[in-house]
Amino acid sequence: MRVRTLRVVHAGPLTTVQDRGRPGWAHLGVPRAGALDTGAAALANRLVGNDADAAVLETTLGGVTVRLSAAATLAVTGADCSVTVGGRAVAFAEPVTVRAGAEVTLGPARQGVRSYLAVAGGVAVEPVLGSRSTDTLARLGPPVLTDGMELPLGPASARPAPVDGHAVRRAGRPVVLRFRQGPRRDWFVADAVATLTSAPYTVTVDSNRVALRLEGAPLERSRHDELPSEGIVLGAVQVPSSGWPLVFLNDHPTTGGYPVLGVVDPGDLDACAQLRPGDAVRFREV
Repeated sequence: MRVRTLRVVHAGPLTTVQDRGRPGWAHLGVPRAGALDTGAAALANRLVGNDADAAVLETTLGGVTVRLSAAATLAVTGADCSVTVGGRAVAFAEPVTVRAGAEVTLGPARQGVRSYLAVAGGVAVEPVLGSRSTDTLARLGPPVLTDGMELPLGPASARPAPVDGHAVRRAGRPVVLRFRQGPRRDWFVADAVATLTSAPYTVTVDSNRVALRLEGAPLERSRHDELPSEGIVLGAVQVPSSGWPLVFLNDHPTTGGYPVLGVVDPGDLDACAQLRPGDAVRFREV
C-alpha cells in the first residue's frame, strides 16, 4: 500500500511538527516540547477526526505551503490566517477535503503567531521518546521543516467532527497571566511581586518556543550570590540579571541558575503562544 505524504513546498520562517509533547523525561534533561497552543492543536485534530495526540504542523507568523500526494481532509486553527487550496480560498477552522496533488497554503498570521495544520491521519514521522514533536532547544524529534521535505501521513481513522464553537480566540489586551509565587520568592526584595503586578510588560523580539521574553519594570533581587542550577517547570517566571522576567514555554531547559519568582497558571500558557513582539502582558497573583 502506498504511503500518503505531505511535501513541503515553502516552509515559512519556522514550521515544525508537534504533538502533545514528551513529558516525563525532565529528570534526564529532556524538555517536553509539543504544540505551544494546545487548545488550537487539539481542535485541528478533532476537526479532521484524528486522535488528540496526532502530530500537526505548527507555523510561526509567516505560514507554510504544502502539497498532498493523495486526497485528504485537513483543518487549520490557531492564529487567524488565509487558507487556500490550489489558489482558491477555503474555510478557516473547518474540515476541508482536498484532492491529490493539491497545493495548500497558510498565509501569514493576521493576528496571533502560531497556526496549526492538521491532516486526517496525522503526520507520521518516527517518534522519539514517545513523541513526534520537534524540540528546538534539545534538537530532538524531526528537524525544523525546510523546502522539499516529504513527511509521511498516517491512515485516516475517523470521520471529521462538526464545527460547534469559535475557533479564533480574541483575547483582551493586555493579556493577563495568572501566577503563583515560585520557590525563590525570598531572593527578591519585599515589593518584587507588587512590581510584577503593578504595570504591563512588553513582549520582546527574542521570544521563541523556549520562552516568552518580556521587558518592563526590573524586578530587584535581595540576594546577589550564585544560585546553583535547579529544576525548571513549564510556565516558570525566571528573572535573569537584567531584572526583566521571562516565562518558560514548551522547549524550556530542564534546569536553570536564575531565581524563579513565580509560575504561570497552565490555563494561561496557550495565550503565551499567540503573543507578538510589542504586545502587552500583565501578571495577576492567584
